[in-house]
Amino acid sequence: MPEPRRVAAAGLDLAYRELGAGRPTLVLHGGGPGCAAWTDFAPVAEALAPGRRLIFLDLPQFGESPVPVIGEPVFGYHAGQVLAVLDRLGLAEVDLLCQSFGGSVALRLAALAPNRVGRIVATGSAPTPPDGGVTGPAIRDAYYGGDGPSEAKMAELIGAHEFHDRARVPAETVRARYRASVRPEYLAVATDTAARGAPEDLAGLLPRVDRPVLLLWGAGDPFAGPSYALGLTRLLPRADLHVLARTSHHPQQERPRAYAAAVRAFLDR
Repeated sequence: MPEPRRVAAAGLDLAYRELGAGRPTLVLHGGGPGCAAWTDFAPVAEALAPGRRLIFLDLPQFGESPVPVIGEPVFGYHAGQVLAVLDRLGLAEVDLLCQSFGGSVALRLAALAPNRVGRIVATGSAPTPPDGGVTGPAIRDAYYGGDGPSEAKMAELIGAHEFHDRARVPAETVRARYRASVRPEYLAVATDTAARGAPEDLAGLLPRVDRPVLLLWGAGDPFAGPSYALGLTRLLPRADLHVLARTSHHPQQERPRAYAAAVRAFLDR
């Protein structure tokens, strides 16, 4: 694991890690309990690092970053934080490799500052409300409710909602996610929807995202399936959809070789 670093941006001291050298590529994590950029993408990091400067950024309220109360639209807030990070690190343009929540932030950033964005990989991202499926608030309520969080509950969360084959869930991922999920400052906002940012529907902004987008999907994603992703291709002017069989919400962890091959083919095109 690369050593943690800090970048002061928009009033917060955000955590990030770096790997490789070359084309700047910002890596953004999902929104589940305990998610962080390195934890979400470690299985594909080495395969994607050649020729790229991978920057694994923990957004506010995640990983090792501070936990402020967010009272404004959630994707717009985080897109503003990312833009401040790019300014602080002197990055004129970046590609973005994203999981779930992070992909919606990247799409919001592309609408906010299109000149700062190259290509976007959005993995299982839902920038518009899906029709049915599992929801993040319900998962957080179940995980933090009852007797409170535990490693056993984290293993169940990942196995039931993020992996197609729960037998393949790495024990280290469970431990890392659990440790991050019980930080005292994070517990204060874990299930407080008013503190995590106002819900935001990006449907009206997606037609303005005139950047190449790869929607990378697990065929068994319980949050929003491939049919939802196909609908996004009708809103995004330059989007393609790639579906991986025998995977769920975290295909980069379940099928890292197939995932990395698809990402490299798209980013290096």
